[in-house]
Amino acid sequence: MVHRTELKVRFYELDPYDHVNHTSYFGYFETARVEALESIGWGLHRLKAIGVQIVVFDMTARFEVPAVAGDTLTVQSEVLEVKRASSRWRQTMTRDGETIATLDVKAASINTDGRPCRLPDGMAETLEMLRAHPELA
Repeated sequence: MVHRTELKVRFYELDPYDHVNHTSYFGYFETARVEALESIGWGLHRLKAIGVQIVVFDMTARFEVPAVAGDTLTVQSEVLEVKRASSRWRQTMTRDGETIATLDVKAASINTDGRPCRLPDGMAETLEMLRAHPELA
């Protein structure tokens, strides 16, 4: 699945050097993953209603060049792997085609007690179908 989300940098996300603070990038990436899930019918409200949470358990970020105030950033979110209770994502943030940052994410499915559980019926299949056929996103 390849999903694109556009975000605009806001002044309060800047560090003292007038670059986007590194912690703000994680918020951008999170927003893009949530929007990607919503776009395929598996938004957080639906998951919560059935007692499932998707939580990040591993991520690796690489920052290439700084984003600055007023930039419009595009985050491309792609599912690389789907397992029974987890998924692996690659996200790429760009500005006018130039890579700003990348994030590799592993996320798990847990129940309301915080215990690992299978992805909901249909969710793994939807993610897998879109992983194999990104043009359907």
